[in-house]
Amino acid sequence: MMTTAEPLPDRVRVRAHCTADTAGGLTFDVLRPEGVGESWDAALLLCRRTVGPGAATEEVRLPLVPVGAGVLRAALPSTMTLAEGVWNAYLCLGDGERARLLPGTHDLHSLTAHSPQPGRTWLGVRVPFTTQKGNLALRAWQRWPHAEAAELLVADGALTLRGRLYGAELTPAATLEVTPRQGRGPVASAAVRPEGDGFHCVLPLAGLRPPARDGCALWLRPGAGEAAVRVARILDDVADKQYRLRHPAVPLSDGDRLVRPCYTGANELLLRFEPARRGAGRTGR
Repeated sequence: MMTTAEPLPDRVRVRAHCTADTAGGLTFDVLRPEGVGESWDAALLLCRRTVGPGAATEEVRLPLVPVGAGVLRAALPSTMTLAEGVWNAYLCLGDGERARLLPGTHDLHSLTAHSPQPGRTWLGVRVPFTTQKGNLALRAWQRWPHAEAAELLVADGALTLRGRLYGAELTPAATLEVTPRQGRGPVASAAVRPEGDGFHCVLPLAGLRPPARDGCALWLRPGAGEAAVRVARILDDVADKQYRLRHPAVPLSDGDRLVRPCYTGANELLLRFEPARRGAGRTGR
């Protein structure tokens, strides 16, 4: 019989094994800690990291139910909305104290095939990852429309981008816009063409003018007068591409700077400008 749990013992560290389904939902299996009785209101608690002073704390409580000897399971269905940001994962038994969960074995291969189904009006993506301190967390995105960067190629002084637009329709006037992160209006643009179910664009890089700071974001504008959509790569199992994916740099025409496609901490596509390193060639590596 389940009873209300005692407070969690000091230094309880429990791993949560995670499995993703093809719709983007996640299932967590947690091994009940030794010495801790079963609880009728055990839960996996997700707490969104606050951004800025005075930000409200958001929590989502997922019930943990027994599914086997000492195994508790929680589900985060694809139909449940989760605000954008980083969510820390905790184990909570009854009215006792919460304890950070450790990452276990994750089966996330289904996320690479995740694609919004026709008729959807929003896109929610959640990717489990390990924090710098070794704890379990989720990176969540909540977007619509969305421009997914599926393939990037840097060659011959240009960026070739292939992707897919969800929640909006491309028109013959569709463009890819290069906009300073700290500034107004695009400084360059290139035509976007349909290609199968997706889009294709070639953006010359050498002639770009570097902004004062912070690089340039890439936006897809489906048509004249329509709202632009930030280009990002979130439909896979990599929560943070900022330091994991590296693309070649292209020398600018002034000879003093390089431009390199990269990603922000939110996996949004970014053009970063760097000083050219004398004597190291012009590859930017």
